[in-house]
Amino acid sequence: MVKSRSMNPVPPNQNQNSTAASGTAGTAASPAPATGSSPTFSPLYQQIKALITQSLQSGEWKPGELIPSEVELANRFKVSQGTVRKAIDELAAENLVMRRQGKGTFVSTHHEARAHFRFLRLMPDEGVPHYPESKIIEVKRIRAPADVARLLDMKTGDALIFIKRVQSFDGVPTIVEELWLPGQTFKGLTAERLMEYKGPMYGLFESEFGTRMIRAAEKIRAVCADGAAAELLGIAEGTPLLCAERVSFTYGDKPVELRRGLYLTAHHHYQNELN
Repeated sequence: MVKSRSMNPVPPNQNQNSTAASGTAGTAASPAPATGSSPTFSPLYQQIKALITQSLQSGEWKPGELIPSEVELANRFKVSQGTVRKAIDELAAENLVMRRQGKGTFVSTHHEARAHFRFLRLMPDEGVPHYPESKIIEVKRIRAPADVARLLDMKTGDALIFIKRVQSFDGVPTIVEELWLPGQTFKGLTAERLMEYKGPMYGLFESEFGTRMIRAAEKIRAVCADGAAAELLGIAEGTPLLCAERVSFTYGDKPVELRRGLYLTAHHHYQNELN
């Protein structure tokens, strides 16, 4: 089962007109030969959406910051306010920006409380959802194996940062996660920095490495705990677990994280909303 969240907009195609002129005076220019394919056009609001996304990606407006008003953006792009509103509506639906009543539109950030559960879908069977405590097991630099390199659009042997951790709810180990991150993007990430940072990991990636997760694609299957997972989770070998493999993408649909998690569902369930 594969789930995908928050697709990035695709910038509009730009068509170039070409004319060929003869070097002989009095000879009419010959039109370029037809290619047989019709040009494609994006709706105007999609073009504005792509331009706003480019500004987000370039850092013109940083996570958590207020972006210009619809009137200001309409003046900037020489379009109607309604066109801008439609573009922002889509960006808000994709969690790239968030509207605040009476305050304006802000760039979404992983530091927002509501963002903590956007990528964590394991919910308690009873009680209020809350973020787990993390224990870092291992952080090391490795060379990308072929399967990881393929998923992260890298070359086999490229530098990676590998992280292994256990996450617990109310003191009960519940999740074992392994993460692979491009070494160049996350240069300087250490076990010490991960352990001293108190917020969500994606908040750290956003604030210190300039990398914001926009969407993710997941594969989920049922597995049995092997010896290593059973020891970390304090369960019997062979206990049923939920295995989720996720590739997370930043702006430009660039993959920047591979995460494989094993979830103990004795007191939790995986919850997702399909629109």
